[in-house]
Amino acid sequence: MLLAVGLLWTTLAGATDTPATAVTAMAEAAEAADKASGYREVVETPETFPEEGDLKATLRSVTLVPQRGYTPIQVTVHNSSGQPRPVRLSIHSQGRVTERSLQLGPRERVVTYLMLPADIQSGQLHMDSPGMPTATEGFYLDGYRGARVMVLGDLKSFVSTTQLDRAEENREPLVATRFLDARVAPRELAAYVGYDAVLVTAPPGEVPDDVWAVLESFALVGGRLVLAQPPANPRLHFPLLQDTDAELASYGFGQVRQFLGCRDTPGLCGQRLAEDAAGASGVVVPAGPPPRWDRSSLLRDGRAPLLESARAPVGRFMLLIFLFTLAAGPGGLMLARRKGPLAVLIAVPTLAAITCLGLVAWSVLVDGFRVHAARYSLTLLDRERSRAVTVGLTAWYANLTEGGVSMPASSVLLSPMEPEDPPSGLDWTRGMVLRDSFLPSRTYREWGEVAVLPSRARLTVRKAEDGIVVQNALGAAVEAGRVRFQGQLWDLPAVADGAEAKAELITSEKNVALLDLEQNHPLSLTYQPGLRFPAAASALDGDLPDGDFLVRLGGRGFAPTAAVDVDLEAGVHLMRGGFEEVRP
Repeated sequence: MLLAVGLLWTTLAGATDTPATAVTAMAEAAEAADKASGYREVVETPETFPEEGDLKATLRSVTLVPQRGYTPIQVTVHNSSGQPRPVRLSIHSQGRVTERSLQLGPRERVVTYLMLPADIQSGQLHMDSPGMPTATEGFYLDGYRGARVMVLGDLKSFVSTTQLDRAEENREPLVATRFLDARVAPRELAAYVGYDAVLVTAPPGEVPDDVWAVLESFALVGGRLVLAQPPANPRLHFPLLQDTDAELASYGFGQVRQFLGCRDTPGLCGQRLAEDAAGASGVVVPAGPPPRWDRSSLLRDGRAPLLESARAPVGRFMLLIFLFTLAAGPGGLMLARRKGPLAVLIAVPTLAAITCLGLVAWSVLVDGFRVHAARYSLTLLDRERSRAVTVGLTAWYANLTEGGVSMPASSVLLSPMEPEDPPSGLDWTRGMVLRDSFLPSRTYREWGEVAVLPSRARLTVRKAEDGIVVQNALGAAVEAGRVRFQGQLWDLPAVADGAEAKAELITSEKNVALLDLEQNHPLSLTYQPGLRFPAAASALDGDLPDGDFLVRLGGRGFAPTAAVDVDLEAGVHLMRGGFEEVRP
């Protein structure tokens, strides 16, 4: 129909375009999949710490590393004493520290997870507690590069469900698997987002409610969730599921698959799982900086930075240098003829100092000491449950180092797959806290974000005599939008936050773009943000049902890092959801 075609092809231009290299890679992957068979089990090895006082700890190593994000490292700590004891667990690797603090009660046994950045393949786990020496244990991880699946369940239920055989040593498997007990599965979103798919083979009654909640969040933010034994009432855990009998259903930015009809055909469920895992891609893909030896201004993926302030003003600097060369060259020769060599010895260093001061003054007066950012995001507003599902990307440039940032447990901060100068300190005690080097000085950075956060954002509509009146309570100014009210499509004008305006009825919906962007709009000029959301734009596409809206907002957006004080260069945010009708 009219929906989001104009919006997503103009605003997120290129989001569905596949470069030739990507097509070639997909063809090669499909050919490899034809030759692959079975599964590869990554067997985790329990490593027990040397006993230190009343504390005992076991680390499960050789864990399967996900494609992106963070690897959840499982650690079990047991306090055998009758007194409470604080414990600090930390992983040290390549000068980086990932830690979590615990408070163990008397004779308490706790299973916890440390989220290690996925680019790290090995490390040393330290366990510290007051009054006892530090216990250490080294480990390494499995860096298999094919499709990777986290399984909540055991090997027996996995094999009986998928009917896949263990892959032979000389053959490529369809999937590599990591098995976790559903009862002690991670309760944090960061533990799941990096895997290509998550398969639940455990009976629904054995999966705790808080694990179901984080699995739903995983699907909402773009994950591929597969249910081997669907619950009797799927909407109890997945309230946005439209068709409970569908084998495969879109869910937020991701999808939920239920093994229903495939059980009748041997091996079909396993094939479906392999297809889901092989076709997975990151819902948001931040671009990394070029290698240090590459002096190009382009990023690692060949695209230009999204921030103008991150690009050196080469033209202006060259003009200053050219003027200095004229003054020091021909000007120095003329000065030497008129005033003598002594005047040249004084004038040239003075001109050089003035030129340097000009370059420094430009940096101070124009760039300043602030953090510069360009923010782009897609948001699905779940009004009934008062929450917002956001997939965002922010381009950052800081003239001075920005130390840290904190994220709630229901959100994840995603770095490029090959980060350069990554943060040196991560604390997972209460959500995620980046303590150091979130933004190095004078270095362009991109961070992706996914989040499921409480939100009281609203768009209300009331019927008037000559149309409808829309009130904006979304927390940001509406730049443009569409509303479907009582079967008719209405055009929204620009509406400030907290203000209201009359909508205009669209009499003919044929060939009407949902949102029209002006030629000079920042995103229409910098099409690249669309390429960084390879799997998310389709969630905003499709027809707008009655009672829904789709708007373009300005400002900082709804991702957790919106709280960071920045000079905003660009802010484009697309939001879709249901409006609230106010009856007279």
